[in-house]
Amino acid sequence: MRVHAIETGTVRIKSKQVEAKRPGPLGVVDIFTDPEWAGWVPTYAWAIEHEEGVIVVDSGQAAYLIEASAHSWHPFLRRNAAFRIEPEQEVGPQLKALGIGARDVKKVVLTHLHVDHDAGIAHFPESEILVAPGEAAKARGIVGQLRGYLPQRWPTWFNPAALVLDDGAYGPFAASKRLTRDGSVVAVATPGHTPDHVSVIVEDGDVALFLAGDTSYDEARMLAGKVDGVSPNAAVTAGTLAAIRQFASERPTVYLPAHDPMSGTRLAKRQVVPAGVAMKGAA
Repeated sequence: MRVHAIETGTVRIKSKQVEAKRPGPLGVVDIFTDPEWAGWVPTYAWAIEHEEGVIVVDSGQAAYLIEASAHSWHPFLRRNAAFRIEPEQEVGPQLKALGIGARDVKKVVLTHLHVDHDAGIAHFPESEILVAPGEAAKARGIVGQLRGYLPQRWPTWFNPAALVLDDGAYGPFAASKRLTRDGSVVAVATPGHTPDHVSVIVEDGDVALFLAGDTSYDEARMLAGKVDGVSPNAAVTAGTLAAIRQFASERPTVYLPAHDPMSGTRLAKRQVVPAGVAMKGAA
C-alpha cells in the first residue's frame, strides 16, 4: 500500500480563521472583520493505492475557484479566501502523472464539502464518491450557498453516496466505517470544523497515517488544542483535537492536515507525532 500527497495549489485565508481568538459563533464574525491575512498554504488531496483499488481523500482545489471567488456574491469567498492553482495542478492531471487513471479510482472520500476540498470532483465521474449525510445536507441548495458552499458548481452528475459511520467506535473516535475489506483504511468521525467532518486513517504497518482534512490547519495547533475560526461549536472541535492527541499517544501517528505546509514532508519521512508531546496534550 502506498499513499501519495497531491498538492493542488495554494490558498490564503484570514488569520482569525486559522486560529480563533473568540472560538464559536463570534469567531466567524471576527473573520469578516479581520484585516490580517495568513500566509499562503498548500491544499493537499491524498491518493491511497490499495489492492482493492485507489482511494482518493479530498479532491482539492480547481482552477475555476480563482474566478469563482473573485466574482462571488458571498462575502466569505470574495473577501476572505484567495486561491492559486493552474489546471495542471488539479488532482486529475497529477494522478495521471503518477500512472493512476480515472477508472483506477474506486472511491473518493470527501472529509467535508468546503470548496477547496470538493472542487476537483469533476475528475471522478466514474468513482464512488462518499460524503457524510449531514455534510451533504448542509451544503445543498440556496442554504448551502449562504453557508459558503458552492453546490451550484458541482457537476450535474454529482450524487454522492452516504458515508454512514456505522462500524462503531475506533479508538477514541465515537464512530467509524471500514473503507476496505481488510480494515486498513477507515473513516472516523472528527466533527468540529464542520459538524459532520470526517477523517481517514490508513493503517500502514505499525504506523497510522491520519488524513485529517481540516481538523486543524497544522499539527502545532492540533497539539495545542487551538480551535479554528469557522468551527460552529468550540467544545466539539476541542473534543476532536483531544481525541486525535489521545490516538497519537497510543500508537505512532503521522498527522496530515490538508493545509499544513509540512504534511507532504511528514508523509515522505513517516514523521510521527512526538509521543511525549501527544501524551502531554492528551493528559
